[in-house]
Amino acid sequence: MADHDHSYKLLFSHAEMIRDLIKGFVHEEWVEQLDFDTLEKVSGSYVSDDLRDREDDVVWRLRWGSEWVYVYLLLEFQSTVDRYMAVRMLTYLGLLYQDLIKAGQLPESGLLPAVLPLVLYNGSGCWQAARELEALIDPRPEGLAKYRPRLRYLLIDEGEFSEDELNPLQNLVAGLFALENARTAQDVQRILETVRQCYDREDPDKLQRALVVWLKRVMLPARLPGIEMPEVNTLREMNAMLAERVVEWTEEWKREGLQEGLQEGLQEGLQEGLQRGLQKGLQKGQANLLKRLLVRRFGDLPVGVEARLDSATTEELGQWGERLLEAASLEEIFGNAGDPK
Repeated sequence: MADHDHSYKLLFSHAEMIRDLIKGFVHEEWVEQLDFDTLEKVSGSYVSDDLRDREDDVVWRLRWGSEWVYVYLLLEFQSTVDRYMAVRMLTYLGLLYQDLIKAGQLPESGLLPAVLPLVLYNGSGCWQAARELEALIDPRPEGLAKYRPRLRYLLIDEGEFSEDELNPLQNLVAGLFALENARTAQDVQRILETVRQCYDREDPDKLQRALVVWLKRVMLPARLPGIEMPEVNTLREMNAMLAERVVEWTEEWKREGLQEGLQEGLQEGLQEGLQRGLQKGLQKGQANLLKRLLVRRFGDLPVGVEARLDSATTEELGQWGERLLEAASLEEIFGNAGDPK
């Protein structure tokens, strides 16, 4: 997930993305009073007593009237949910406040600025961790309740949004989420055209280049494993390339799978009749295609997985193929099928 983490950090190092994230997904009245023209990135290098750097976090600030409001954006891409995310966020905010105090960046009142703690989650499972710190603290004894620290973070789970919910927003972050949730090359091409239309510059500036890099290195390889990407530099070029190549790629996959499967299936099935051989060939082709995509995604397959693929029904192959689009491991596709039997 290193490329994914790095590319997301690069995307959200641009003011346009932070603006669209807050405007599109933070539905609170005070947001209307924010001056997005004042958005500026803050150094995200905070070092705790045990010297753990937090350089991967994204911290911005902008004006709310005459005061600064800070946005602490934590990008979370792990496949399992961190039950103690609220504790982590409390620690990070403490480091941020400590840094502001040391740097002398507090207002004349000496009061600490307001912070929006925001977790952007893109894992495969539903987020089930507590969003309030108090829920993680033992309420006993009752007399200590008044000393419990309080913190609540805002969670934005990309997987919760449907395309119908994202389309009306017409902003870059909504397009990013829609692309993440796309399932076919045709969906990617269609959504990308919408993203291009809401992006108001044709010249390949830094944000547009970051979007193209993310598409080429992270998003498209996950949806189209093994496909070589031609050199493109702008969203328009990327969209034109996809419109031209989607049909070609689809036909190529079909030809490769059918050719391999028919050859093996016919050799085994001629003695049982042409009809059975063709049926087996089509099924074998589907299995071979899925096997090749799995190898490209996860490397050499365990014996248990290959055995399941060789004996699978058409329905099973279809189900596994759908899971491949989102799965982060073989276990998420096959369960315990990866264990040799």
